[in-house]
Amino acid sequence: MLRLLQIEFQKLRYNKAAKVIFIAYFILITFIALIASIEFNFAGIHFRIADQGIFNFPYIWHFNTYIAAFAKLFLAVIIVSMMANEYSHRTLKQNLIDGLSKKEFIGSKFLTVSVFALISTLFVFCISMILGLSFSDFNEFSIIITDLEYILAYFIKLIGFFSFCIFLGLLVKRSAFALGFLFIWWVIENVTYALLKFKLFKGTEIAEKVVQFFPLESMSNLVKEPFSRLNLIKSAANQLGESFQKDYNVHWYQIIIVLVWTTIFIYLSHLLLKKRDL
Repeated sequence: MLRLLQIEFQKLRYNKAAKVIFIAYFILITFIALIASIEFNFAGIHFRIADQGIFNFPYIWHFNTYIAAFAKLFLAVIIVSMMANEYSHRTLKQNLIDGLSKKEFIGSKFLTVSVFALISTLFVFCISMILGLSFSDFNEFSIIITDLEYILAYFIKLIGFFSFCIFLGLLVKRSAFALGFLFIWWVIENVTYALLKFKLFKGTEIAEKVVQFFPLESMSNLVKEPFSRLNLIKSAANQLGESFQKDYNVHWYQIIIVLVWTTIFIYLSHLLLKKRDL
C-alpha cells in the first residue's frame, strides 16, 4: 500500500499545476472563516453573518461540509489531469513494464484519492472545530459531537466523486473532455429528474425516489443544503406563510448507495484498463 502511494505522490511531486491547485483548494476552504467577519447593513438593520448561528454547534458540521463540498471540483481537476498524464507522458505503460499490475495501478489511484479525501475531511473538521469553539453559543461536549455524521458523509461523498473522476479520466483520456463529460452527466441527471417530476410522474414523489440512485444525486443527498435550517430563514418563511418540511439527516442507505457507486466506478476503471490496448 505504501509503495503504491509513494509511486503516485512521486508523480505529483513534480507537477507544479497540481501544487498550485492544492494550495488554492485549501485556501478556498479556509475562506469559510472569512464569512464570520462579513457584516450587513440592510434597511437600517446591522448584523454579522457569524451572529446568525451558522457557526453554532452542531449546525456548523452541516453548514461547513456543504460549503466545502463545492471546492471538490479543484481536486477533480487534479485527478482527471493525473489520469490524462498517465497516457500523455506514457507513465502508465512504463509502470506496467516495471511490474505494476493493472489492478495495482487502479488501486494506487484509489488510495491516492482516498488520501485526498481524508486530508480534506480532516481539514474541514479542524476549521469547523476552531470556528465553532470561537463563535458557537453552545460549547457543551454532548452538543459538539452531535451531527458529526456530516463529517463521515462528507468523506464518503468525496470518495465517491473522486472515484467517478478516476473512471472519467480513464474513459476519456483528456482532462478537459473528462470534466466536460462530468458536466454533461450532471445536466443529464437534472433533465431526467425534471422529466420525471413534471411530466411522467407529476404530483408524486416517484421522481425523488428514482433519482436518489443516480451517482451525482446520491452524492449530493449525503449533505443536503443547510440554509433552510437557519432560524432566520424559517422566520422569514413563516411570515410569508410558507414552511419547510425537509429531512436533513444522513441515512445509512444513502451512504450505501454512494459506496456501491464507488465500487462500480473502480471496477469499471479496472475493467476498462484490462480491455484497453495500451
